[in-house]
Amino acid sequence: MWVYEKKLQYPVRVSKCDPTMAKYLMEQYGGADGELAAALRYLNQRYTIPDKVIGLLTDIGTEEFAHLEMIATMIYKLTKDATPEQMKAAGLGAHYASHDKALFYENASGVPWTAAYIQAKGDPLADLYEDIAAEEKARATYQWMIDLTDDVDLQDGLKFLREREIVHATRFREAVEIIKEDRETQKVF
Repeated sequence: MWVYEKKLQYPVRVSKCDPTMAKYLMEQYGGADGELAAALRYLNQRYTIPDKVIGLLTDIGTEEFAHLEMIATMIYKLTKDATPEQMKAAGLGAHYASHDKALFYENASGVPWTAAYIQAKGDPLADLYEDIAAEEKARATYQWMIDLTDDVDLQDGLKFLREREIVHATRFREAVEIIKEDRETQKVF
């Protein structure tokens, strides 16, 4: 179904060890508005969405997994040289005690990921509006993360992800219009 190239969708670079920033990025790894929740939300919703927009949910859902991989790489690079003391100082002492530096699906506060983060109503418009909101929340979170770091290399990757959220929200808005137009079309049976 897919062709996997052993490279990231966009290069991830960091210029320094920064476990505090890694902690913040965990929000996009395992948080309610993060990449895992988005990928699972869209790929699940595609089963009850009209055929005219099913491909959109498939495309964006799989791209979100590529974004998840980028976030994982950022977190890994930001913590790989961190000492236990640095992890503790960054508020990651409990994470380190349970997982060492391994990635774990949790948000920036250490709350584990849950399926309660995702929605599927079965109504195409309700689901698409949920998706637009999810993309806008992710865009805002990426902007705040860009503001939290002075690492220009990391900012570059975060800006790429922020821009992709804007594109996704725009595509979902287009899908809403397609669904509305289709509902208004007279059906002949």
